[in-house]
Amino acid sequence: MSRAPTRDHGGGLDAALAEYGGARGDWLDLSTGINPTPYQLPALEPSTWTDLPDAKAQAALETAARSFWQVPNRAEILAANGASALIAMMPHLASGQTVSIPSPTYNEHAAAFAAQGWSVLPHLAPADVLVLVHPNNPDGKLWRAGNIDPSAYRLVVIDESFCDVTPTHSLCNLAHHDNVVILKSFGKFWGLAGVRLGFAISAPAIHARLKSLCGPWPVSGAALAIGAAALNDDIWASVTRDRLAAASARLDAIATAAGWQTVGGTDLFRLYETPDAAAAQNHLAKAKILSRIFPYSKTWIRLGLPGSDQAFSRLQAALKSQ
Repeated sequence: MSRAPTRDHGGGLDAALAEYGGARGDWLDLSTGINPTPYQLPALEPSTWTDLPDAKAQAALETAARSFWQVPNRAEILAANGASALIAMMPHLASGQTVSIPSPTYNEHAAAFAAQGWSVLPHLAPADVLVLVHPNNPDGKLWRAGNIDPSAYRLVVIDESFCDVTPTHSLCNLAHHDNVVILKSFGKFWGLAGVRLGFAISAPAIHARLKSLCGPWPVSGAALAIGAAALNDDIWASVTRDRLAAASARLDAIATAAGWQTVGGTDLFRLYETPDAAAAQNHLAKAKILSRIFPYSKTWIRLGLPGSDQAFSRLQAALKSQ
């Protein structure tokens, strides 16, 4: 039985406040990969807050998601209370003892399987289950459909939480296989992590199993309405991709000028090589800028995108003073 790995994440501003001081409004939080310019919330009917979510609203959201992600006809799509909730359900979809999760990657997948007694292999290897994060977090690595053989596993999970910035690389077409699940996160690309909305795209049998695990009201009424509006707004998505690409290039230029080397990432976060990641994080924290480092690397530091010219200038000034 594998021991559950440390579940470190971005965020954690309360801990930074306790160590470095200041108020929440003083801080620039670049520790996550969340779009800093979120989708504008639509007006919501009062019944959204007072009534139980109904099947019609759930169907409208899932129809919008099917169109946005071009889900194969044979596959089903299920909306749930965030991608993290779905990740926790993955160990219950297949029998077996071993899961291959190429690392380093998002640590909730290994934690979910380890908590259910699975042996986690932190590399690409023969196993009962394969989990791939695509693009990978934190280095942005992309997997190719031609290198994935679903028949070699009882279950294949592909986490596309950050794939909305690069939709042409999506592996959603693999969801026609009976043993493949594609996971999608709403909060990151649309910048609304607090809505807690995620999706699973899979064949009918897996869909039915997940639906039973989720229960009758897996998504709040507000999340159903917000998600449907956002997923139907193709123009916003297109404009946002261009804006995020420009912002990530701007961030790379600032980091490179400061002597950091770009390792990779996506257009929602960037990963850099530094001489001493902990020292770099500490320096930024003294300037009230929160960043992300990793327990498995002494040199990697990850930054999310600043959301304004002022935020970019503030980061640039802090890096120049290191």
